[in-house]
Amino acid sequence: MENLGIGLELMVVGMTTVFLILLIVIFGGKLLIQVVNRIAPEEVQKAKKTVAAQSGNADPTAVAVLSEVVKQLTQGKGHITSVKKI
Repeated sequence: MENLGIGLELMVVGMTTVFLILLIVIFGGKLLIQVVNRIAPEEVQKAKKTVAAQSGNADPTAVAVLSEVVKQLTQGKGHITSVKKI
């Protein structure tokens, strides 16, 4: 019975240690992301040409719809650089 008590005690101590270390890793990662985003924010690149000019013979309405879909799905961060028919 004594061995069972020691085993349970070691299990609780080990699981608590692992849990605390995982919390430190999670919060440390979040902190690191915030610090990096403040120090070096992402640069916004301006498109040199419009997508319609690069799309060649693609339908301008389809290009406009695809551009809006990409904008909504990526929350304004993504953009279409070219459209090619396959």
